[in-house]
Amino acid sequence: MSEEKQIKASETPLDESGNKVGFSNDNKFYVETKDKLDTVGCGMCLAKWTQVTMHLQLGHTHSCHHPKTHKVPLSELKRNPSALHNTRYKKLRRHEMLTGKRPKECDYCWNVEDSSDRFSDRIFKSAESWSLPHLEEITTANWREDFNPRYVEVAFSNACNFKCSYCAPAFSSQWFEEIEKHGAYPTLDEFNSFKHNKNEDKMPIPHREHNPYVEAFWKWWPELYKDLHTFRITGGEPLLSKDTFKVLDYILEHPNPNKNLNLAINSNLGGPPELIDKFIEKIKRLEDEERVKEFIVFTSVESWGKQAEYIRHGLDFNYFWDNCHKVLESSNRTILTFMSTYNALSVPKYDELIYGIYDLKKEYGSEDRYWNSAVFLDSSYLRYPTHQTVQVLEDKWNNHILTQAQLMDYLGTPLFDHKYIGYSDIEIQKVKRIFDWRTTNWPEKENQVKEQRYNFGKFFQEHDKRRGTNFVEVFPELEDFYHSTLEISL
Repeated sequence: MSEEKQIKASETPLDESGNKVGFSNDNKFYVETKDKLDTVGCGMCLAKWTQVTMHLQLGHTHSCHHPKTHKVPLSELKRNPSALHNTRYKKLRRHEMLTGKRPKECDYCWNVEDSSDRFSDRIFKSAESWSLPHLEEITTANWREDFNPRYVEVAFSNACNFKCSYCAPAFSSQWFEEIEKHGAYPTLDEFNSFKHNKNEDKMPIPHREHNPYVEAFWKWWPELYKDLHTFRITGGEPLLSKDTFKVLDYILEHPNPNKNLNLAINSNLGGPPELIDKFIEKIKRLEDEERVKEFIVFTSVESWGKQAEYIRHGLDFNYFWDNCHKVLESSNRTILTFMSTYNALSVPKYDELIYGIYDLKKEYGSEDRYWNSAVFLDSSYLRYPTHQTVQVLEDKWNNHILTQAQLMDYLGTPLFDHKYIGYSDIEIQKVKRIFDWRTTNWPEKENQVKEQRYNFGKFFQEHDKRRGTNFVEVFPELEDFYHSTLEISL
């Protein structure tokens, strides 16, 4: 165990007033950004214009990952391929923001702002270099006008080799096949039933079939490419899609006019070795030939070891961690960001993940990388399915979450010749607000909690039955809680 790992979270340093360092919202840049946005309106967020995620396998779109997606009408798309982003629905939400309203779909940020003094993601996203420079342009233009997003995420298909416990058929072909074979899970909401996909018009288009949304993307792509600041491919598992490598080859053949493209690819880093090697070879070419300013690999993990494997079914944790090293060793510029969907099963061992990522920061931090850091931890609390959120746990786990936030505070200090290899303010704040949300947004009605816990037990009991797993063996810390959920009758 390293010397850092022997530090107790309770040793978090205090300021002169006795407050834990980093627990206040005193970052001047974000304060100024918030003031600029609030001058326009209390619900103003530039991401509604500058950012988009397009789920082409579903024909859905949204700006920012917190609001639910909405369908792109084919009639709009036929007239205008940029309707993959500039839908009439989204333009109406933009109008609300410009006229001092808070769009209902953005309640993730309103929950953060109303329950604490933490910065919400509308501040973080609006403050980004792909957003803030466009504030005046956006606020002075007609809200009906199309806007080419600067930060673009696209999913070409739902092809995936994992079936994470909180995921869905729309985003995982493995989940689709399981539900097709066994049906929905026996929770009160029939978790992952196809009827929900059908009701929300989210039945995925098979990746081997013609997809009009993918076709529209490639029509829009040459024009979209010119204005890009950041382009990110999501999934499914993007490395299983031919369109992913088509994008990489296009960028190799057509240098971005702005010469400052930030490119990012999501990957569970659990694919076959030959696919991982092909991907890394493309990364090296893109960087060696200076086709990108920055390359980021976004991967995902929510815990450590066997517990991480249980959450992300299909994961071989040691193989995954080896591939994380492999990506970081491939160049001095590649950045690895861990997207962690913090959920009830994350709580027992999240501190081990915090330490593990801290060790990667130390090993691979260099002056060639952003903020001298090669690795970042992006923690967001799970909202759906509700039976897997941290809300279902007993109150005794609150302090455990707080301790993890305090631990990140301690590890958020510059070390080793002034190189900042610790956790940044944003990384720390995101874990702290999970604690805030857990302790201030507990369901008001007792029967809501009871139903969530009932569904928790039903889901994981069926999970073990279908997948040959053993919840109690993997999560001994939650054994009593798990058994108590199986005894609930409604």
